[in-house]
Amino acid sequence: MATAGERIADARGRLEAAGIPPADAALDAEVLARHALGWDRATLLSRLRDPEPAGFNASFERLIARRIERKPVAQIVGVREFWDRDFEVTPDVLVPRPETEIIVDEALAFARAAACQTIIDVGTGSGCLAVTLACELPDVRVVATDLSDAALAVAARNAHRHGVSDRMTFKRSDVLAGVADVADLIVSNPPYVPDHDAAHMQPEVVRYEPHLALFGGPTGLDVIRKLFVEAAPHLAADGRLVVEFGFGQATNVEELARATGWELVGIRDDLQRIPRTIVLSRR
Repeated sequence: MATAGERIADARGRLEAAGIPPADAALDAEVLARHALGWDRATLLSRLRDPEPAGFNASFERLIARRIERKPVAQIVGVREFWDRDFEVTPDVLVPRPETEIIVDEALAFARAAACQTIIDVGTGSGCLAVTLACELPDVRVVATDLSDAALAVAARNAHRHGVSDRMTFKRSDVLAGVADVADLIVSNPPYVPDHDAAHMQPEVVRYEPHLALFGGPTGLDVIRKLFVEAAPHLAADGRLVVEFGFGQATNVEELARATGWELVGIRDDLQRIPRTIVLSRR
């Protein structure tokens, strides 16, 4: 009988053969094994040399087969961690990414200093931003918008999962159309990938994540431009607008912000020192 460690090593090799980078293949094989076993990492590491539990190989193989098809691990297991909390993930929403936590950093720093009462999250998707901010700021009310009803349903379930549904409002909206609220803080991880980049993107992204949440027109800036135009009437005079953008877009996003009447507070880099998040105030 094979051990769990042997099964994981074999799966890792097959994931690499499917085109998944070695480091990702190793992590993915372990995560999927833990999901199949219902074990935490410490338990897995302590039992790698033990004979595999009954039924493990069959369930593990089903998971690995889906990953070989390049389905994202988060969609296979149904959750992704963001800001130390698990969020439900489905094909209707983007998989939460580490760089988006920069928005949380900036939002919390402002909200705690400015006694923030209302936040709007534009394009909420899974609700990872809106729910995280509601969890971290227990006196704040959060309005979460999205053009996708399916995404709003996922976000609402995540709000229930983390016990903040009573302070959240979910609204179907194209950016801020039809929203009456005025907020102290507006945050957004909008679609910003240029349409033509689809041909060069990883299969995990372009095949399985919603194009509505990914692509922002020929330059990637269509939704950001619309947000910059619409946000000012919904933001308190001394409020902040915090928006994520893509690789190589910093100069164009800053110019667009100034042209639509915003004052630059700052631009934050991600861990790879790539400009990723812009913080703006009203003039």
